[in-house]
Amino acid sequence: MDIEALIEFTQRIVRQPSMSGEEGAVTRLVVDEMNALGFDKVWVDKYGSAMGMIRGAQAGKTLLFDAHTDTVGIAPGSIWTRAPFGAEVTDTHMYGRGVMDMKGSLAAMIHAAASVDRSKLAGTVVISASVMEEVFEGGALKAVMDEVKPDYVVIGEATQLNLARGGRGRAEIHLEAIGKPAHSSSPQLGINAVHLMTKIIAEVEKVKLGEHPLMGPAILALTDIISEPYPGYSVIPALCKVTYDRRLLPGETPEGVLSEITSLPALKDINFTAKIAQSDHITYTGETLSANKFFPAWELEEDHEFVQKALKGLRASGLNPKLGAYRFCTNAAYSMGIAGVPTIGFGPGAEGDAHVVDEPLSLDELAKTARGYVGIIEAVLGK
Repeated sequence: MDIEALIEFTQRIVRQPSMSGEEGAVTRLVVDEMNALGFDKVWVDKYGSAMGMIRGAQAGKTLLFDAHTDTVGIAPGSIWTRAPFGAEVTDTHMYGRGVMDMKGSLAAMIHAAASVDRSKLAGTVVISASVMEEVFEGGALKAVMDEVKPDYVVIGEATQLNLARGGRGRAEIHLEAIGKPAHSSSPQLGINAVHLMTKIIAEVEKVKLGEHPLMGPAILALTDIISEPYPGYSVIPALCKVTYDRRLLPGETPEGVLSEITSLPALKDINFTAKIAQSDHITYTGETLSANKFFPAWELEEDHEFVQKALKGLRASGLNPKLGAYRFCTNAAYSMGIAGVPTIGFGPGAEGDAHVVDEPLSLDELAKTARGYVGIIEAVLGK
């Protein structure tokens, strides 16, 4: 494998901004690179995700590698010491928005798959450059999986070169307190929805959540609050809405998560609703992805054949991975959490390196990630 070519391709895709819904230019770069490297089939689906296929000499299982092409933006007021889309390279690192989350992994997947000796493979490798992950985990991956029907999935999110066999999920919960409007000069004639919501929040913050030996604690975090009408000129607010980000553990359900809140005894006399958020997202191709924002946690047994084969392949490539789990939500919430297809995670960088100012990626880890992907392919699909 040509590591210099891998670094150069990573630079090209980092230099192309690709916020969610704006991934078209990066997708074209990915398609061109796959074609140049001799993939057997390259195509783009209706949502804009690019796929490339490498066929082994014999028939067999299908192994799907997935990396999303969208990134978060540059936060207003944040000060970068390096150009966010410069893909600047030092002796040890590359810097730029999306380099770790997760264009480096994508580049490593593409170059790794292209470098494998197909005569030694029984099966098919598919690389997915999926869209819209930052706003809808697994939404675009579902369409990819419906098309290629993989037997196994590898997610390229950051693991510090360890192997993730599980991951926390995510739910977006909307609470609405319903009051009664009145003129603010006569507040006693109304019911202030903000006051109701403060009581709800006080009780919700007391909810005791579970913990998992592999994934740690579940989390419930308040992320926004707004009243209506807004601005509230001379009127008592009749509606107050909040959003909670709920980080999920294996086995949790939408009904159970909502019941934790709606069944609180202290809230039985307060007029409020709780629901899982629904939203639509427009892709760069103009298609709509509709999201029910409950993304399940997932876990694959340590002794599962896919975990053990992947470990064997990573060790054969010179790595010494530990087993762990993602503490954040990934596209695996669909591949394993909903579809039940055996899934693992392997990628460069730490979870805390995502979405930060001067986002970094170790060049050494980039090269090791590519070697690791080769090792996984050969261990899982080797004849």
